[in-house]
Amino acid sequence: MVWVTSLLCTMPTGAWEFVETVYGYTTDSLALMADAGHNLSDVLGLLLAWGGAYPAQIQGTSQRTYGFRRSTIYATLLNGIIMYLAVGGIGLEAVRRLISALPTVPPATTLMIVAGIGIAVNAVTAILFMAGRQRDLNIRGAFLHMAADAAVSAGVVVAGAGIFFTGWWWLDPVVSLAIAVVILIGSWGLMRDSVNLAMDAVPRGLDVDEIRAFLEGIRGVVRVHDLHVWAMSTTETALTAHLVHDGSEDTNDLTRQAGTALNTKFGIGHTTLQWERPAAQGRCLADATCGSDSD
Repeated sequence: MVWVTSLLCTMPTGAWEFVETVYGYTTDSLALMADAGHNLSDVLGLLLAWGGAYPAQIQGTSQRTYGFRRSTIYATLLNGIIMYLAVGGIGLEAVRRLISALPTVPPATTLMIVAGIGIAVNAVTAILFMAGRQRDLNIRGAFLHMAADAAVSAGVVVAGAGIFFTGWWWLDPVVSLAIAVVILIGSWGLMRDSVNLAMDAVPRGLDVDEIRAFLEGIRGVVRVHDLHVWAMSTTETALTAHLVHDGSEDTNDLTRQAGTALNTKFGIGHTTLQWERPAAQGRCLADATCGSDSD
């Protein structure tokens, strides 16, 4: 389960973040401190992945009929915001050091050793999330965090090697700034998807026109209107639609068949269909109360 994996991954990642913070502070290396700060944001991200997935399993109540499923969406959105804040901090400090009159030259060997260990820690953690990243946006966010951390650590190794062989102190802030840009670009998709889901947009990978065409292809259906598709969580999708039917088929059987087909073909597990006769269609479109959903 994602929350168990997230909790287990938080412990070694959090411990390493503390060690790297100590080394970054004592060596006054921006690259190491940026890596440590980004790791800290990822520890918080992992906790959010756990915190979002656990309440999503709570059953609905009379006041919250869907339960807390959307907590996974908001956890992913907050996760993306934390990543952007971390990138902003890295970028501002890198620029400040580049324009400083007193350059800081961190010990290159320490940078390479500490960052090399960081690559291993973050890569192993990312692998634990790899299997579920395609089907759950929350897991995808945690995976991107860990993969980005491994990239950050690799950049620190490069900076350390460059300083060791050339003595160019500015490689430390320049590599940190470049890493910030890479993380910003790489996390854009996650941020876009999480904002879209929070705004009840159609989940990525689903085509409303294709879904509409499928519903219009049901036996006896002459028109589809009030079609809505949205995410209940990062793994569950819901659909409501009004189907104008000519009465030539049993709509009870069609409801069951359509629900099964929508789940199989599009991964939509929560379907509500309202059947209408052509004679009642005009009244329904003119009546605001017809917009309520019913099976």
